[in-house]
Amino acid sequence: MKVGVVKEIKADEYRVALTPAGARELVQRGHDVLVETGAGGGSAFADEAYSAVGGTLGSAADVWEDAELLLKVKEPLPPEYPLLREGQVLFTYLHLAANEELTRALAESGAACVAYETVETDNHALPLLAPMSEIAGRLAAQAGAYFLEKPLGGRGLLLGGVPGVAPGRVLVIGGGAVGYNAAVIALGLGANVTILERSADRMRYLDEILSGRVSLVMSSTLQIEESAVEADVVIGAVLIPGAVAPKLITREMVGAMKDGSVLCDVAIDQGGCAETSHPTTHSDPTYVVDGVTHYCVANMPGAVPITSTKALTNVTLPYVEAMAELGLAEAVAHDRALARGVNVLDGKVTYEAVAEAHGLDFHPLEDVLPLSPV
Repeated sequence: MKVGVVKEIKADEYRVALTPAGARELVQRGHDVLVETGAGGGSAFADEAYSAVGGTLGSAADVWEDAELLLKVKEPLPPEYPLLREGQVLFTYLHLAANEELTRALAESGAACVAYETVETDNHALPLLAPMSEIAGRLAAQAGAYFLEKPLGGRGLLLGGVPGVAPGRVLVIGGGAVGYNAAVIALGLGANVTILERSADRMRYLDEILSGRVSLVMSSTLQIEESAVEADVVIGAVLIPGAVAPKLITREMVGAMKDGSVLCDVAIDQGGCAETSHPTTHSDPTYVVDGVTHYCVANMPGAVPITSTKALTNVTLPYVEAMAELGLAEAVAHDRALARGVNVLDGKVTYEAVAEAHGLDFHPLEDVLPLSPV
């Protein structure tokens, strides 16, 4: 199969969908790997590294036109919509529940669109989202500490404090992969950390692996309201797979927060968990609402592309190999986790949460692409 890798055109996105090591694995299996010239530069992978392992370099137009399986990191942007075609498989992060225009464009293209973030195992793990969630959580804690500095508009507080001066307070809403990793870094900085979580079992697990070093509290509207007032940094780390993030932080809650405090909304890819959140970029990462600095960068892991690209290829490559070897239909028939990643196929929305978010008709994948028993 012809597997294509294009350069990301989203603002401040430096990741690439495949490392040279991943390209070598595909070439050794007999596949053609087409790489846009300069695609890996932002992640410190030179063109020569791809050509040395058997990849073929070409223009963006060539890769889009020739690739049967197209790999990206972020969703296609409007200039890329016309490049998609019927029969092509797109494999990337899509976050369609937060973007109706993109959803409709993908449906109209006729391409099969598989979203990294909704590939889900039977035990509800999200293997392709997990590494980026880990990175985003860790970056959120770093960003919170950084933007607390006075010259950057913050309160002027050192998050870890010093002997004789109390540390800052970090509130993490959601105890999943993002929340856990945010807590790990915040603890490492010396902060006082509270995690709000809805699952009692998850809280028991976090209490065990974090050795009781964080406060774990059952999440509720009242608890968020009370905790946000005391926090110096609030990290929104909630996720409903494939669906729009719930608005757990209201405008009134933001207005009651400390002047110069920081809100990092890691859920912004799915619309954000605060009513005051809207996407920002690494070039212009923050804005202020009611005295609260909002950090809502929609591609946070793009800030550390060397780490992110390697971590992404580690988890996506087995699925890429399966689709390249078997084709989409047979690959999803053999792997229900991959089947759950199919969001758009033959002009139809095949992921229920996406259809519901935009009021579109939902077509179960089994009706569009009958699956053989595994």
